[in-house]
Order: sequence, then structure tokens, then C-alpha cells
Amino acid sequence: MRIRPWMTAIVAALAAGTGAAQGPAPVPAPRAVATAAPAPAPIAAATQGARALTAEDLAAWLDGFMPYALHQGDIAGAVVTVVQNGQIIANKGYGYADVASRRPVDPARTLFRPGSVSKLVTWTAVMQQVEAGKIDLDRDVNAYLDFRIPPRDGKPVTMRQLMTHTAGFEEAVKDLIAHDPKALLPLDAYLKRWVPRRIFAPGTTPGYSNWGTSLAGYIVARVAGRSFDDYVEQRVFGALGMRTASFRQPLPPALRPLMASGYPRASEKPGAFEIVVPAPAGALSASGLDMAKFMIAHLQGGRGLMRADTARMMHQSPLDRVDPMSLIPPLNRMELGFFETNVNGREVIAHLGDTENFHTSLHLFLDEGVGLYVSFNSAGRDGAAHTIRGQLFQDFADRYYPATARDGRVDAGTAAAHARAMVGLWQNSRHSQSNFIDVLNLFGETKVAVNGDGRLVIDALKGPGGATQVWDEIAPYVWRDRGGHDRLAAKVIDGKVVRWSHDGFSPFMVFDRVPASRSAAWLLPALYASLAVLALSALFWPAAWFVRRRYKVAATAAGAGLRAYRASRVMAWAEIALLGAWTTFILMAFSNLDMLGRSNDWLVWLLQLLGAIVFYGAVVIMAWNAWQTWRDGRGWARRGWSVLMLLASLVVVYVAETFGLLAMTASY
Repeated sequence: MRIRPWMTAIVAALAAGTGAAQGPAPVPAPRAVATAAPAPAPIAAATQGARALTAEDLAAWLDGFMPYALHQGDIAGAVVTVVQNGQIIANKGYGYADVASRRPVDPARTLFRPGSVSKLVTWTAVMQQVEAGKIDLDRDVNAYLDFRIPPRDGKPVTMRQLMTHTAGFEEAVKDLIAHDPKALLPLDAYLKRWVPRRIFAPGTTPGYSNWGTSLAGYIVARVAGRSFDDYVEQRVFGALGMRTASFRQPLPPALRPLMASGYPRASEKPGAFEIVVPAPAGALSASGLDMAKFMIAHLQGGRGLMRADTARMMHQSPLDRVDPMSLIPPLNRMELGFFETNVNGREVIAHLGDTENFHTSLHLFLDEGVGLYVSFNSAGRDGAAHTIRGQLFQDFADRYYPATARDGRVDAGTAAAHARAMVGLWQNSRHSQSNFIDVLNLFGETKVAVNGDGRLVIDALKGPGGATQVWDEIAPYVWRDRGGHDRLAAKVIDGKVVRWSHDGFSPFMVFDRVPASRSAAWLLPALYASLAVLALSALFWPAAWFVRRRYKVAATAAGAGLRAYRASRVMAWAEIALLGAWTTFILMAFSNLDMLGRSNDWLVWLLQLLGAIVFYGAVVIMAWNAWQTWRDGRGWARRGWSVLMLLASLVVVYVAETFGLLAMTASY
């Protein structure tokens, strides 16, 4: 579903300073299991120094790469499938489908959850209906719905925008992944209960949307006159002989014994079967063999699924139908459902997918007729699965399709000026804005800086070894990771950098400058200082009482002044307690997505209602206390402190109002 990676980093900022104990040593993995497949004639090496992609060479390379990666990453198991020219040349299982029973991964039968790679099935279904004339890519989707998507700036949502994640929807998090089958909602009920706010002008800004993909799946079901599950089973899985693939949740009884267990780490206990509530966005269960058949179909012009011209439209969508604002050349872009992961001058389309425990990637080298699929049933130590799947793809490309062109260079003076133009705080376009999830944006802003050599520094972007990436400018406002493949580029309008992205995000997310009103540069220091003032005030109150009682000293205030003093301290305690409750809830919820569901609506409402009382009430009480303090003629220290308490409460209420803690909604 691709929600955990970006939110995990943000939530970690809320809990800075905490750490997790390292678990026991990873469980030893069994030997690889492979299914036999006829090996086609090897293709010629594309360039001097390239290895010929043969079944024998590939098997030896994978057998050297994967077992060590699983052990090192504390990952239970994986499946790797490679197809070439319509043939399966590798379909290999590594490690365990279930650690406790020592059940090995069978690449032909063991089911993995490919997460958002499921979207490719949904988009395939959409293109089938486009081919049938039942869906128009550029028509208002309201024409196909039994509820209404409001326009933005007078413009509707189109299917093309849904497929390129440019409809402008904010992130939808509620009821994303659960483990209790009772949490599952019918697709229409999930969609109709809340339409996410459209926070960007349509077509202009890629912002990854699980909700938007689910909407597309619902449209397929409506125009086809059958349920989404029935449709994909008949028109996709049945057409390709994908006998063990299913979107159904829970799985049909016949498939349940084939399901791999999912683990945070191989050395930890497995989780329950994950229920993906927005099913068309990520509910697929499939074996490596199933996914091989799916890749072959797309690599061979949609054979068995759609006409070749329809597949070509899906894989290489025309640029004249794309808003230039949504693109940052030369970075990868969205096609229709697929996104580019071009590497070494090769045209590659792909999709990645993540549930809580399963992590997957699928890449199609279009001109070479080659597909690479890998799925892991564990996140692994420090999210190792993400690093391994990325390196597997890049190392595969470097081994069999190495680059021949050399990067350019920008002179040092110009490069330093361009780096300085990037400096500032930036916000990911994939975010929530109308509810309490918005507060994560305050802690998740991306800082771009320059070092002493004038080079670009982005601490949030790490290489596979965990070190901050080093960027060399290879063309005006285009940088490449030194020694790596990743590129970063900026969009410049009227001489100013207004947007940038990175090859890992660019097809479906971009970074825009943070408005001053939401900038963590001043808000976080102000918030931390405010919390310090409130905490000191709250703690000083009982301490002062104890000192006065011990030494029989009279209070400096009386009457209304004393009542205001006491009330202000009560509100200081209340503000700290409520902010603590919010922090605890958010940290717990993003470590257990079951908490972000309908069952906790009461808690979300309670926190917001208490916030309205406490945060706004605190401002009133602090103002009363300041007025009483100044009117009574108390010392300048007390007067000044009363003003600081008022300012602190104003900062807290500003943050709460700006970042959704007072949104008064349980829709998120």
C-alpha cells in the first residue's frame, strides 16, 4: 500500500530518542527452491561488459545474492521471478513461508501479498473497459458513479488523473489495513462514507492515492455489472491461468494453506492475515508463478488481456495529455497505472507495494522483454526489505544491462548557486490536510541545505548503506547520487525553484515549498518553548505551594488574582496532558494500523472535543491571569511570566488549529 515508509519516518520524529531492542538472531533459511522452466536462447549482451541474461547465470547470481540478504536483513522468506521473451527463466523461493513450521517458500504455490502491486491488476481492468468503450479516460468520473465527487476549481476528476495519481486527493489513512475481518467494508460503503478533500488543482500534482485507485476499481465493477472480485477473477486471473491469485479477503478456504506468514522480522512472531480495506489498491494474494504470467502478458503487448495498442497506451502514455506542471524532466513519470523506473538508459515500467509485513517490486524492461518480480514476507531489520528490493533491481540492471552513457557536469560556481536555490523546507505532496493526520506534516518537513563545499545536502535521503546521499549536478538543476542511480531534479519557474523530486518518488510524489504559516523552522522552536513554559508553570505550582506551606509564607495573590493564578496552572496541566494523549495515540496508531479504524472514532472525537475546551479555554484563562497579574501590580518577573504563559497557549492553539487537532472530524 506504500503508506508505511513515509509515515514511519514522520512518526519516528515524534518519538525521537526512543529505541527498540534488537531481537534474537535471524532464523536460518533453507536452501532455495526453484521450479523448472525451459531456458530460452540467451540474448546478446546489450553492451560491452554486460553479462548475457541466461537461466544459468541468473540462478547462480540470485543464489549468491538472496540468502545472504535474507540472513543479514532478518527476513523470513522471499520469492523472485524473472521472465524473458515470454518464458520463465527464474522462479525461485528463498527462506521460509512459515518460520515455526519450517515451511519453505514454494515459488509456484506460496502466496505473498504484493501490496500496491495489486494496483496493476486494477489498472489492467480499467484499460480493458477503456478498450470496450465503457470508460473514457478524460471524462468526468461522476458519469460512472452513484455518488458525487465535488469539482475543484470547477474541474472534475478523470480516470486518467486517477491512473496518474493527479486527481488532487489528500491522503486517506482510516481503515487502510486491519487484521480483524470484521473491519472489512463493502467497496461502495468505504468510498461513500467520505470523499477526501482535493488539495491540488486537478492534473497538476502527483499525490499517491489508495482511495483514488479504489474508486477506479469501483467504477470497473459498475460499468462491468459485476463485483470487482468477480471481474478480476474472470477477466484477468482466468484469462492468464493465474490459478492461485485472489483479491478476496479472507482468502477462499482452498488458498489459505498456501499463504505465507507475514513478519515484522523473521526473529519475531508472525502477524495475522492483513485485511486491506480499500481492496483494489492492495488486497491481492499471489504466487511468484502467478505474477510471472501477469508480467509476460504485459511484456507481450497485453496478450490475453487487451489489444496491443491498448497496452501501448497504458505503458507509454502520450505526453500531450499530461499537465507539464506534474512532470519534472528528466525524472521518471507516471504512465497509466505503471510508473517509470528507467535505469541505465533502458525503458522500464514498474510498481512497488508494501503492506505492514510484505514488501514487493515488479519491473518490466519493455524493449528487452524482461520482467523482474520480488516479494518479501518480512520488513526486516530497519526496513531491510526496502533496501534489498531496490538493490536487487539496480544490481540486476547493472549486471545485464549496464549503462554506456556518461553523465555531464555543471561547473562548480553554477552548481553552488543552484544548490543554494534549493535551500529551505519542503512538504511531500502525499499528505493529509483536513484532519489530525496533518500534524505529521509539521514533524515531517524535508530540509534541504548546502554543506561547506556548496553541495546539496538532504538528510532525509539515505543510500542503501544508511549514509546521506552525495549529490553531483549533472545538468542544470539535475543531480545524481554519487556512485548510484538515483537522480534528483527541480522545476524552475521565473528563475525560482518551486518544486523538486527524486527518482524514488517522482512518478507519484513531489516536494513543494512549505508556506511560512506552516513552517517547522519557527513553529517547532515556538512549540517546544511553549511546552517548556507550560511545563515549568505546571510544576512550579505544587512546588511553590510546598515551599509556602513549609516556611509559612503567604501567597502573593488573593481573591480574583489567586483564582486566576490557580486556573492558569490547571490549564497548563490540561494542555500538557492533552498533547501527551495526542502524541501517545498517534505513536500507537502508526505502530498498529488497526487503531486507525472505525473502532476508535470515539477516541478521535474525544480528543478533538477536549482540545476545543482545553486549548481555547487555556487562552481565555491565561489572558485573565495576565490581566489580573498586571492589575495587581505584582513584580515584573511574574508579569512577564504571565505574558509568556498567554503566548504559549496561543502557540498551542495555533498549531492545533493549523494542523488538524481541532478539525472536528473522524474522517481521515
